[in-house]
Amino acid sequence: MKYLFIHQNFPGQYLHIVRHLAKQGGNEIVFISQPTDARIEGVRSVFYKQVEPAPGLQAPLGELDTAIKRGDEVYKTAKTLKALGFEPDVVIGHQGWGEMLNFQDVYPDVPVLNYTEFYYHSSGLDVDFDPEFPADELLPARVRIKNTINLVSATNPGWGQTPTLFQHSTYPDWAQKKITILREGVDLKKCAPEPSIYKKDLKLDNFVVKPKDILVTYVARGLEPYRGFHIFMRSLPKLLKERSDVKVVLIGRDQVSYGAVLDGGMTWRDYMLREVHDKLDMSRVHFAGNVPYNVFSKVLKRSDAHIYLTYPFVLSWSLREAMATGCAIIASDTEPVQEFIADRVTGILTPFLDHDALTDRILEVLEDKKLALSIRKAARAEAERSLSMDEYISNYENLIDDLIHRRTPSLNLGNSPAERATQAQD
Repeated sequence: MKYLFIHQNFPGQYLHIVRHLAKQGGNEIVFISQPTDARIEGVRSVFYKQVEPAPGLQAPLGELDTAIKRGDEVYKTAKTLKALGFEPDVVIGHQGWGEMLNFQDVYPDVPVLNYTEFYYHSSGLDVDFDPEFPADELLPARVRIKNTINLVSATNPGWGQTPTLFQHSTYPDWAQKKITILREGVDLKKCAPEPSIYKKDLKLDNFVVKPKDILVTYVARGLEPYRGFHIFMRSLPKLLKERSDVKVVLIGRDQVSYGAVLDGGMTWRDYMLREVHDKLDMSRVHFAGNVPYNVFSKVLKRSDAHIYLTYPFVLSWSLREAMATGCAIIASDTEPVQEFIADRVTGILTPFLDHDALTDRILEVLEDKKLALSIRKAARAEAERSLSMDEYISNYENLIDDLIHRRTPSLNLGNSPAERATQAQD
């Protein structure tokens, strides 16, 4: 089989399926992306020229300009591939960056599977969720413009895939009819409890978590409000005061992946430390930054209470990995999380905006060892039931096979973890 993948940031969401197809043998896999040093054995990387928006454009118009340019560059790259004789059996790409805009003009008869990640709403989801950061009056209009690529892609030929019910629900009804919910899996061997890790020191730079210490963890790609960083930081003064044995590790970059950037180049870490620094024993708080995957995994395995917070937005992979690792998870009661965490079964849900409630939930988990053990075991068991990498890959292959053979795919592949967990309790 001949596969053509497209994503600006190789390998993006395609890491596991590309690795699997490459290991199968007998497949020819080409991946179009922006230039990168990353490689996967058995995959031929083809780069398109990195583009920039025209100067002086407002944010949504700048994004649209860049997306159109990406579409043009990928079109030229695909034409070159075709001229060299490469004819894929299927094209699989992320529609959000503009790369898929003109693909039908190069390979009009090849089935296309688009990764449909999120359809923006000017109200009701992330935009007006947090009253601390009210939207300016023009933001709803700018958000509608952000959907331009979504809308064009949805009317282009092809089928869609998205990983959660929540993400599927953000799309208009007419678009949902051509999007399959393909639930993603995790590596259950790498992400697994490791009881022996509690018997030795965990060292992160000069920060040491000893066996007697209680470790509270927080993970996000960027330390920012969309992932509840401000709420978690406000929960720490009371937490550290109540429990002198607690140490805290935060993993994440000082960058904004989603939402607003602060004026003057200030990071959200600086912003929040201005507010709470004097109330914290900073010798017990460690900002680890961006860490290698093996370090991230060790931190989760050593965690006594793991915090995951998010606006109503795209869910992070780290929540799935925390479940598989058997973490005692305290998470926001927002819609994407509720799809994965059954309250007081596989984790504890808490109101996103209430930092005092978050502190109380963390203390409850730390003090009620029976509760902590129960949700740990249930989270791992649910990961084994509904987050299996093997099932995910199998469903992915079935979806691709349906498209290649011109069959209408199922709209729902896999099961909602929270629903499965509740059913298992009944």
